[in-house]
Amino acid sequence: MSVTAAEGFVAAGCHAGIKRRRFDMAMIATEDRQPVACAAVFTQNKFAAPPVELDRAILRANGGRAAAVVVTSGNANAGTGEQGLKDAKAMGCATALALNVGVGDVLVCSTGIIGTPLPMQPILDATPRLAGKLSRAGAEDAARGILTTDHRPKQVVIRGSNFTLGGMAKGCGMIAPNMATMLAFLTTDADVPHAALRRILKRAADETFNTLNVDGAMSTNDTAMLLASGKRGTPDFEEFGNAVVAACKDLTMQMARDAEGMTRIAHLSVTGAANDAEAKVAAKAIAENNLVKCSWYGGDPYWGRLLAAAGSCGAAMDVAKTRVSYGGIAVAEGGVAVPHDGQALAEHMMGEEIAIEVHLGAGAHNARMIGIDLGPGYIKENSRTS
Repeated sequence: MSVTAAEGFVAAGCHAGIKRRRFDMAMIATEDRQPVACAAVFTQNKFAAPPVELDRAILRANGGRAAAVVVTSGNANAGTGEQGLKDAKAMGCATALALNVGVGDVLVCSTGIIGTPLPMQPILDATPRLAGKLSRAGAEDAARGILTTDHRPKQVVIRGSNFTLGGMAKGCGMIAPNMATMLAFLTTDADVPHAALRRILKRAADETFNTLNVDGAMSTNDTAMLLASGKRGTPDFEEFGNAVVAACKDLTMQMARDAEGMTRIAHLSVTGAANDAEAKVAAKAIAENNLVKCSWYGGDPYWGRLLAAAGSCGAAMDVAKTRVSYGGIAVAEGGVAVPHDGQALAEHMMGEEIAIEVHLGAGAHNARMIGIDLGPGYIKENSRTS
């Protein structure tokens, strides 16, 4: 049931006609159509899409609440100017009318191709039909309705001591920290005020979604939302916060495993940085370096590419104190190769998930990032996207 596993929520998905055949619209709503606490985090891209700008304005105006979220996939409604904002508002108005809720309590999301106006008539025609399908059993259809180049829906459910947390997400390309080409929708029946909900979601996004780097490309539409119906009362906030992190981590790894052209995932740790900011800069430089990513695709423990990427990003590095390891096997120290178990290293590099540590020797600060290899599958997918 994922996004409808928590009490108080219904969902639906359908084929409206944005795409040729696949589901391309989804809706989440409160079962009683009353607004509930809602927190959201969005892309940091300055070229943000009209739906992102609209949702930011709505949540500022209403103090952080929502009765419904409507989503289109296949078209991002980005790079569409004033008409794009009008179209996003029209989607919200149509949803409010279909559900008999206030338009100021409807959030709008879109994902897909940039620079093409939304095909509004099919969307407006499908909205009442989508609203009519809303049910507790509609989570699977909703999870299908938000996908773009994804191969499979991404869903999660976590049951706490006195709350349930469910969610769904999409994303497999144009993914970089702060956030990714991703949409994520989480719902809970815990009673959590908006301010606390916002802090918890921000922490979870920073620890999970914002560590995933498929290709270094930051989307225009990234959005993660957390809605709380309050149906089951106040939770233990530490337990609830940890559950949100766990749910987001699960969705993050589902996105990583479904990344465009992915054959290998790298769990990258940069340690020994002068400060947190430089640790993140170095991790990003490594995870986005095409030579590094190609070596991951080939299962090649080419440690020199890692240090070269870290050494070129402006972060402090004391080469004499550096070290590099794959799967806990040290392959370089002080900027030179060291003896190691080659068979154990080769076996680790042939796995679908590899662990890498790059120690900069400049301090005591660390950063983590999830990187993806670069192979023919990614190039094939993105050479024909538009």
